[in-house]
Amino acid sequence: QVQLVESGGGLVQPGGSLKLSCAASGSIFSISAVAWYRQAPGKGRERVAIIISGGTTNYADSVKDRFTISRDNAKNTVYLQMNSLKPEDTAVYYCNAQLRTTSQGPFYAYWGQGTQVTVSS
Repeated sequence: QVQLVESGGGLVQPGGSLKLSCAASGSIFSISAVAWYRQAPGKGRERVAIIISGGTTNYADSVKDRFTISRDNAKNTVYLQMNSLKPEDTAVYYCNAQLRTTSQGPFYAYWGQGTQVTVSS
């Protein structure tokens, strides 16, 4: 059984910072990529940032130069440092991991439960 648990969300004023964490646990053999998505009320889910196994990262234009995705392989944890937050960053943030549980098995996508980020004065 694999679990992804997000944490670190909350209420922050415009211009502030938050750091989200996504911890993966369970029977994990390898992780090929981890991404952060967000979904604002009434909108579709948007990919915010992704980090792949080689360390390459990619960001949505809306967060480039403000958000940084990083990982701690020893802890199976991925972080999203969010700076200069804007009201339009308000959303539920979800962690998504492409991983496999055995050496020969396929990669599957797993989702966390989400963490609320609210940017408001």
